[in-house]
Amino acid sequence: QVRLVESGGGLVQSGGSLRLSCAASGSIDANYVMGWYRQAPGTEREWVAMITSVGTTSYLDSVKGRFTISRDRNRMVYLQLNNLKPEDTAVYLCYAFRGAETYWGRGTQVTVVG
Repeated sequence: QVRLVESGGGLVQSGGSLRLSCAASGSIDANYVMGWYRQAPGTEREWVAMITSVGTTSYLDSVKGRFTISRDRNRMVYLQLNNLKPEDTAVYLCYAFRGAETYWGRGTQVTVVG
């Protein structure tokens, strides 16, 4: 059974940092592209960042220079969030895809105040 489980969200002051983690299990392996979306209340899901099997990364323009995505050989994907702003408040969801397969986690809440 494929599972993606996020952790690391929380409440933080503007300018603060968080590190989100996503643990993949089941058939997800290093060949999958993995990444993060976010969704704020009343808005559509927004793509944030992705990392390929060879480590190539891409970011939403508004998070470039503040967020960093990484992955390791243990099927973990991370999103380092620095210099957080109130507009970064959202549920952050991990995803993995390869070909026609896409899997989603349930998300972790990030709330930025101040």
